[in-house]
Amino acid sequence: MKKIPILFVAASLFPFASAVRGQAAVPEARLDALYREMEPVYIDLHEHPELSLHETRTAALLAGHLRKLGLDVTEHVGGNGVVGVLRNGPGKTVMLRTELDALPIEEKTGLPYASRARTKNDEGVDVPVMHACGHDVHMTTWLGTVTYLSREKGAWSGTLVVIAQPAEERGMGARAMLEDGLFTRFPKPDAVIALHDIPSLPSGSVGYTSGPALSSADSVDLTIFGRGAHGAHPEASVDPIVIAARTILTLQTLVSRENNPLDPAIVTVGSIHGGTKHNIIPDEVRLQLTVRAFREEVRQRLLAGIARIAKAEAEAAGAPKPPEMKIVDVSSAVTVNDPALTERVAASLRRELGDGKVSAVAPETASEDFSEFGRAGVPSVIYRLGATEPAVWEAANRSGTPLPSLHSPFFAPDRRATITTGIRSEVAVLLDLLRK
Repeated sequence: MKKIPILFVAASLFPFASAVRGQAAVPEARLDALYREMEPVYIDLHEHPELSLHETRTAALLAGHLRKLGLDVTEHVGGNGVVGVLRNGPGKTVMLRTELDALPIEEKTGLPYASRARTKNDEGVDVPVMHACGHDVHMTTWLGTVTYLSREKGAWSGTLVVIAQPAEERGMGARAMLEDGLFTRFPKPDAVIALHDIPSLPSGSVGYTSGPALSSADSVDLTIFGRGAHGAHPEASVDPIVIAARTILTLQTLVSRENNPLDPAIVTVGSIHGGTKHNIIPDEVRLQLTVRAFREEVRQRLLAGIARIAKAEAEAAGAPKPPEMKIVDVSSAVTVNDPALTERVAASLRRELGDGKVSAVAPETASEDFSEFGRAGVPSVIYRLGATEPAVWEAANRSGTPLPSLHSPFFAPDRRATITTGIRSEVAVLLDLLRK
């Protein structure tokens, strides 16, 4: 895709004044002191992760900190969501977002502050919990940024809205907050900013993507029905395992034969369950799929194709009834970074961190419900925050050894450098957007 230079028009499309090149957003001594203040918060959050829709302690902790900083705070927005508003004279309104929730993963980092938390999930099953996606980094960075701006009101003017969003891992929290009046009960922002850590970049650096940055994601449950029988008498059955096998193979043609190869798309069957014993043909088979795309029309074509193929394979086998297809949780749309705002943010990041620490990065097939804010009509940008210690990152690149990814039980960000760079970058972007 050809990229059209738009930096020269960014000021007119998104009319905020630019920061002065060469002036650090947060002086080094202040940054060190701020990190020492935030480090216990990070360790506390890391040790006490909570699953999606159950982030009560985490939300209360952040709300308490915001109140001490003088923000107007509202809790329980869209569930456990927290909204803080800091008014500081005339100007633009900018929203800064972080996430609250963690994942049902057992931490294996060996860190002295590793999570040992366990809880019951929504099905009542006892599970471990870990901040394996770095939301503890995001929250700490977010709080450090708000702390600095609340103490430096002379450096900016306008309204800062900060939100701590629940249930990002399940794709539910952003929509729930919007439906609960995020853009009507509180000042509607002119821009929304967020970051997400990533181990594929070294700490101290950041990355950005203009336009489509993260794919859509739909979790699909597909149940295929048959007629059970003894395994010694298959002629008495309509075997749903065979139907499922044919369906899985045919689904691959949605990407390989029905989709433009230059238009990314993914259909993955991640789980298949059917039967209980060697010699019993079951009545049904259950499949779980993830479906991803970078354009809404591709997304809808894939979902329609899954339904079409599953139904056709069942009919061809003489199944007693058509398959059931259900999209579970709440799906995430494509996350599109507003191009003009992205150029603005990238310029702020380069001024603050230097050209060598800021790079354009390729879109990813990960997903985010941050997409909902852009879909609600507000220019939005989420950028990447490097999280791997540079020497470790360089050694991994030389050897080809994979680094622990997000959602890995071994994921452990380079704590100090990641958090301080996160604070520096967020403060620089916000000071630029809220410049007097």
